[in-house]
Amino acid sequence: MTERVRAGVVGVGSMGRHHARVYSELPSVELVGVTDVDPDSARSVAAEFDTRAVDREDLLARADAVSVAVPTRFHEEVAREAIEAGTHVLVEKPFVDDPEVGRSLLAEARERDLAVQVGHIERYNPAILALQDVIVEVDPIAFAARRQGPPVDRDSVDSVVFDLMIHDIDVVCSLAGEPVSDVSAAGAADGDHVVAQLEFESGHVASLTASRVTQQRIRDLAVTAEDCHVDVDYMDQSVQIHRHSLPEYVATDGDVRYRHESVIERPTVETGEPLKNELSSFAEAVQDGSEPRTTGEDGIRAVEIAAWIESEVEASAETVPPEVPNL
Repeated sequence: MTERVRAGVVGVGSMGRHHARVYSELPSVELVGVTDVDPDSARSVAAEFDTRAVDREDLLARADAVSVAVPTRFHEEVAREAIEAGTHVLVEKPFVDDPEVGRSLLAEARERDLAVQVGHIERYNPAILALQDVIVEVDPIAFAARRQGPPVDRDSVDSVVFDLMIHDIDVVCSLAGEPVSDVSAAGAADGDHVVAQLEFESGHVASLTASRVTQQRIRDLAVTAEDCHVDVDYMDQSVQIHRHSLPEYVATDGDVRYRHESVIERPTVETGEPLKNELSSFAEAVQDGSEPRTTGEDGIRAVEIAAWIESEVEASAETVPPEVPNL
């Protein structure tokens, strides 16, 4: 395919509207329509981005590819309908509720030679793209991710694990490049604050924290390696590499003080909008028939681990703590 990709958006809520905006801005894409169960929303978004509000059947007939930005419980229905219509699909995270459903969708897509990409947007964050170049040169042994903030105004039926932590599950699994062998987790604040520990087959570990009740917005990742420590800030789109740490005690005017010095490298990060990177990558996969950067298999893996974490949270809540003697 050498012409512009004819793209559409199914579901123009808070995220779908941004998909429509970015598609309208990409030179390799023609936004051919949007659709939504709320016709007024569809018409409003269509007018804003100079396209048409159409029904779903019409959109799938017009488009080469669509973004599926509906609530998770409708992902299977919409994605399957798109695949059966011969349309490439980008499905927002989480990919599906049931991993077996995801495998069924991928099998159908393979039969029709269609791309299925999952919207794990943080993999397209410029800071993570820069980190991937750093990772090639070091041997990570541990990851620590925090995705925290205050309660949000938008409605979400997805848990904090499937809504927030799933981003970091996908990122650390892609960086580790190996299966998860064990999971432990616990929750607080009625499940709106969850801490999980992942162990990989090599023995490397990851600590993930996701919260909707933290009165500070945090989106960061730390990578510990044998000879360096790397800090990533998703919001600032920055990467810092700490090397050659030199801790020592020094005497100053008779007082002993602790001093810690290190060399900090700041790799160049080509900042930009992660969603634009994501949809550009999707359009490229559709045009040249390449495999998407975030595949359906990646989406299934993230869903399976998220479900494992939730089961551990539930189990920890049901465990009766031992009696502590009065001392």
